[in-house]
Amino acid sequence: MDAVDVAIIVGKVLAAFALWLVGTAMLIWGERRLVAKMQSRVGPNRLGPAGLFQTLADGAKLFFKEDITPRNVDRVVYVAAPFISAVVAILTFAVIPFGGTFSIGERVVTLQVWDPNVGLLWVLAMSSVGVYGIVLAGWSSGSKYPLLGGVRSTAQLISYELSLGLSLAAVFVFNGTLRSSEIVAAQSGRLFGVVPAWNVFPMVVAFVIAFVAVVAETQRPPFDLPEAEGELVAGFHTEYSGAKFAMFFLAEFMNVITVSAVLVTAFLGGPDGPLFGLDGTLAGALLGVVYFVLKVLAFIFVFIWLRATLPRARYDRLMSLGWKVMLPLSLAWVMAAGFAVVFRQEYQNIASLRGPLLILAGLSVLWLIAPVFSRRDGGDRPPDDTPDRAPADDDRVGV
Repeated sequence: MDAVDVAIIVGKVLAAFALWLVGTAMLIWGERRLVAKMQSRVGPNRLGPAGLFQTLADGAKLFFKEDITPRNVDRVVYVAAPFISAVVAILTFAVIPFGGTFSIGERVVTLQVWDPNVGLLWVLAMSSVGVYGIVLAGWSSGSKYPLLGGVRSTAQLISYELSLGLSLAAVFVFNGTLRSSEIVAAQSGRLFGVVPAWNVFPMVVAFVIAFVAVVAETQRPPFDLPEAEGELVAGFHTEYSGAKFAMFFLAEFMNVITVSAVLVTAFLGGPDGPLFGLDGTLAGALLGVVYFVLKVLAFIFVFIWLRATLPRARYDRLMSLGWKVMLPLSLAWVMAAGFAVVFRQEYQNIASLRGPLLILAGLSVLWLIAPVFSRRDGGDRPPDDTPDRAPADDDRVGV
């Protein structure tokens, strides 16, 4: 490794960090503007064009605000918890290919910070570590509301990590690799000569499961039970203020961008798109960045849309959805993906399998959304407190 290789690595790290950090700032501003529009409000519109500098003003206020530490906290854990949440979000983005490939002399440069053999398993490992930041924040605060928020977070993340891991496992089995770059490469080309060969089409059930799971993993509405303001004041970060609260605030938006990038990589081809003959050039690689950003923005818009329109889910229904619907369905879909791979290897004719797979995908989606339209059972019906009708005079015995 010479100086050029070191410069290339440093350049990729800085490019990824800049893209991710600018995206986080723009997400905070964009969410406030979009939610205001959806709810017929004005939103930030004073500082800068369309209120663009409001995010900078809020960030400066939080980082320079007085930092208040309660007496009963475990100080070391209390200080470390917000940094754990922020650092984990940064490390997760390292394995995401955010652009194309180009050549510098004899060197081939891929716009990806790190491409390990474990691939997207690194994402699952980091999401498992990320829960410690929230749990430790709730435990170390020395207050009952943060503790309840931390306990809720533990149960919620464990429940939905299983479904997320199995949905990604179906992608690993279908593409035959764990490397994120190879998963993106496996999605190149066209299905039936027209439709992009992205995993979202043959793996539509895994895509739906993964999307619902990442909404719960990021604790976004309607699954924001660990920080339910109406029940737990502010949840796990009730006792945090100033810069420490800002770290939790930023980590939430960082995770939204990261999980959107993971879904784009696993199901929408990552930076894949028409290059118009620019393959292997810097312009083609940058065009891949544009495709990647547009796909991530589409997911971010859906995250904001959910926040603006859906009420917070009830906790028992949140857990029932994870354990009774998504987990069995994800297990069944992993087995279906394994069957498809074995069939393809044995007969080398995937065309005859596309029809049954699409029918199975459609039936599975219907089964997934059917509980939403079902009637309430007797257990959810409120008790009838209406007093019995007083007997009329004609009903009395002897009258």
